Amino acid sequence: MSFASSPEFDERRFSRIAALTSELDAFAGDYARAERLPGLTYGIVAGGKLVHAAGVGLADGEAHILAGPDALFRIASMTKSVTAVAILQLRDAGLLALDDAVERYAPELGRLCAPTADSPRLTLRHLLTMTAGWPEDNPWGDRQLALDDAAFSRLLAQGVSFAAAPGVQFEYSNLAYMVLGRVVRQVSGLPFQEYVVRRILRPLGIADACWNRADAGRPVARGYRMMNGAPVEEPLAWMSCEGDAAAFAGLYMSVTDLARWVALMLSAWPARDEEEHPVLRRSSLREMQQCFALRAPKAAPFKLGDLPPCEGGGYGYGLFVMETSDLGRVIGHGGGLPGFGSHMAWLPERDVGVVALANVTYAPAAPFAMTLLRRLVKEAQLRPRPTQPAAALLKAQAEVSCLLQQWDDALADRLVAENFFLDTPREEWRRRVETLHSRHGVLQLDGALCVNNPLRGEWRMRGERGWCNVWVTLAPTVPPRVQYLTVESVLPPNETMQKTLEQLLEVIAAPTMRRISRLAASGVDRRALLDHLRLANLLYGPCSLEAIVGGDGVERTAAQLHSPRGRLEAELVIEPRTGKVRSLELRAMR
Repeated sequence: MSFASSPEFDERRFSRIAALTSELDAFAGDYARAERLPGLTYGIVAGGKLVHAAGVGLADGEAHILAGPDALFRIASMTKSVTAVAILQLRDAGLLALDDAVERYAPELGRLCAPTADSPRLTLRHLLTMTAGWPEDNPWGDRQLALDDAAFSRLLAQGVSFAAAPGVQFEYSNLAYMVLGRVVRQVSGLPFQEYVVRRILRPLGIADACWNRADAGRPVARGYRMMNGAPVEEPLAWMSCEGDAAAFAGLYMSVTDLARWVALMLSAWPARDEEEHPVLRRSSLREMQQCFALRAPKAAPFKLGDLPPCEGGGYGYGLFVMETSDLGRVIGHGGGLPGFGSHMAWLPERDVGVVALANVTYAPAAPFAMTLLRRLVKEAQLRPRPTQPAAALLKAQAEVSCLLQQWDDALADRLVAENFFLDTPREEWRRRVETLHSRHGVLQLDGALCVNNPLRGEWRMRGERGWCNVWVTLAPTVPPRVQYLTVESVLPPNETMQKTLEQLLEVIAAPTMRRISRLAASGVDRRALLDHLRLANLLYGPCSLEAIVGGDGVERTAAQLHSPRGRLEAELVIEPRTGKVRSLELRAMR
């Protein structure tokens, strides 16, 4: 079985992005001034290329070099994703395994004292996912960038303190990636920095990235820190990178360079039959972008009246991975060192990413980058890539539709998996189909198949009266057969239900106890209902009826409501005779 090829995105998205760039440039200027950034440059990546780049302020105030897309900034911890690619290259070549013991490649760590008697041995996977159990080390790590290989060996020989047993929890560790730099040297026989340039950056066409300012072939941003509200040169900004320890944060790159890097990461999606990328297989690139170590979400303040996005996720290999309610999957990494702050983030489902570089210590580049992404998605209408159905799902849709139009035992036996009639007897299915016919009349396909995944989907069948929502899931058999089928009968609201819906919209627009009393049936907690609708008013304001999506039209209905601030789903149960509301639930829709 194979999946249908992935369709191209709507090419008009490029013109919609282009139409938005002047507003985004203005936002970048406002942000840089508000945050007192000496220089800020950013880029937007879509369709495998840099589609827009701009800069604000100066990369180097002394030399009056503008902060443009070709200026080199130290990208700090964004380097970690490059280190992860190096490790996966060596893994894919069969030269190491991620579950190898770390001491095999860094013998200095062979005498580590484990924190507990039941601690597992420390592996490369622990280092990649930051689950080694070593403590968070950002302030200390920033000062280790200039370690040469001999000094790094002496540091490791002194041992490492543990905050937890390996494999127990995520704890951000620069030291873990320093050690991975040593692993690359030991396995490849090349100094880490040379390996990255020869095996990763040059094959990607990234020719001007470098590890030290003296080696730069194009203008380099000068790093600053704020003193009494004014930028002064950061004396540690020019720390040199002489050894493997630079694997955690040492690279200088430009927006133009990072656009190629983000494009590489986005090129891994979706899985498909196509020639592999010469730098790293798509499956390994996708492996990097999975969440292997959960971390506690951070609750950030939000403006009253806004609906904050829900976020959860953790760490992959050199990358943070988040699932958000408004953007879907977000992948990326930030960077911060004395003199610099940076961030890159992308949305695999929408094939778009952003990078941002600034030249002041720990510059807040992440909020800027995430705001860019959210504005691009909303204002340029960047929708997720459609999921393509397997041929078996299209066949199942056609055959299930025939079965619902006219029950046929022979067709049902060919169509369904062995569990189907064990879960719900054949006689019950015959009765259900007869009920659908008596309620709706002749059923016909209405609209497109909505694909949840290649072997699961839903569609609508419209009748002479109302319609049916049909969901089907196929089993992992060959060929795939229907293991689960559900049919929801929907009738449009009758006159009484329609009037109640209109009343509900009026109450959401202006909730008062008097209106609640007119709306609610006896026995309903009017104070709780008033609070519920006041919250809806606060978050969404006045709403309009967008669509009826469920219900019998007499006693129960489910409706989608729309407002400029978002969409709600209302589930409503009424007294059929009076139209008074017995229960109401409002849910935010993504």
